[in-house]
Amino acid sequence: MDMNYATVALTGGRPIPGQSLTTDPANPAPYEKPPKFTSVHEASRSIFEYFTEPETYSNTMELLADDVPLMDIVQTFVFTGFREGQWNPDLMLMLVEPIAYIILALAERAGIDPVIYAGEDEDEAADLAMLGTTFQKERLKNMEEFSKEQIALPEGVLPREITEQIKTIQPPESLLAKQPEETTEAGGESLLSEPVVEEQV
Repeated sequence: MDMNYATVALTGGRPIPGQSLTTDPANPAPYEKPPKFTSVHEASRSIFEYFTEPETYSNTMELLADDVPLMDIVQTFVFTGFREGQWNPDLMLMLVEPIAYIILALAERAGIDPVIYAGEDEDEAADLAMLGTTFQKERLKNMEEFSKEQIALPEGVLPREITEQIKTIQPPESLLAKQPEETTEAGGESLLSEPVVEEQV
């Protein structure tokens, strides 16, 4: 998918006024046809394959390493997918969280500590306005904890086969060359590890 950051930044993910009056009914836009995906899990699998392609993985991690906020990348991606007819607006919003966690988990594999959203370091985080709606600050807090505080992936946010596949992903060589000597892989537990259950004596 072509991630056009400029379009989303200028329109905020909303249609341009009068846009619907300029379309040809005989040649509907992709988003005016039935979508390609109708379920979160089905779409998540396709999205995972896209983000683990070496070039896409490398480019996305480069953006995160340059402090481009994760949620900006996610917003651009899901809106572009909607414009291309991949999913309808309802599914677009439902995919925000799974995509965010896919990218966060891949960032861990690459040894990158990403910025989750613009203004993340402010004392009082607020709900995030995106795609014409709001993304609750509690969900953003969960993402921060997943990324920074070594908590496990929330149950059910991704299909189990995807979490298993992520554990085997190796970052492209271009990313490995930039990794610090000690990463989460070497120095601590993976965020995708199963929670440790202590035996009762």
